[in-house]
Amino acid sequence: MIYSETFKIGLKDIGKNNKIKNRAILEFLEDIGGYHSDTAGYGVNQIEETQLSWILLDWKLEVKNRPKYGDKLEIHTWARGINKFFTYRDYEIYNQKGEKCAIATSKWVLMNISKGKLERITDNIMEEYHPEEQQVFTEGLDKIKIPTEYNSKIEYKVKRKDIDLNKHMHNLYYLDLAYETLPEDVYEQRPFNKVQIVYKKEIKLGEKIYCYYTKEKNKNVITIKSEDNNTIHAVIELEQ
Repeated sequence: MIYSETFKIGLKDIGKNNKIKNRAILEFLEDIGGYHSDTAGYGVNQIEETQLSWILLDWKLEVKNRPKYGDKLEIHTWARGINKFFTYRDYEIYNQKGEKCAIATSKWVLMNISKGKLERITDNIMEEYHPEEQQVFTEGLDKIKIPTEYNSKIEYKVKRKDIDLNKHMHNLYYLDLAYETLPEDVYEQRPFNKVQIVYKKEIKLGEKIYCYYTKEKNKNVITIKSEDNNTIHAVIELEQ
């Protein structure tokens, strides 16, 4: 089943040249995925009953034509595929002219919050989402090579505002950190029309982390690591 909602781009959603920011796009996608889960019986309001919460592992976004402030967007999403402990969700974004302006895919696992461990995604659970076979990227999610050398880094201590309902740093704040890590000349090149985020290890309140920047050909790679440098929390790629 393809689930659809309409969103309007507001002031908080825009950046350079009054066009929608990547963060706002991902926020819309996160919201519509949540609304779809509500209808399937595994949404935020059902967590107390089900003890199950969806955890994001990957984002991949490609913007083809960036909408502006005040534009209305029609977003379509659907569940796709199942592999015991993870599943995929795809998205298409259309502008008010009916033109497809962005596509995205994501990868999710199901966490049993009372047991503190991953829950197997059963056929019965997936049936409630009426999954589709179509996918927006023929090549799927790319593997991101972890850089071994870095051009610069910043330090950050996780604050209360960063924490989500799962008591981890919310997934959108990783993108915020990536932008803060960019050198000024690279930051001014935004918007980046290709974004990929791989989440590897959750970040908790009060932790100190380091964000490392690497330039690799036409890609800007940000690696988020623990204070002791032994844990990679996430890797973000930004490309024009």
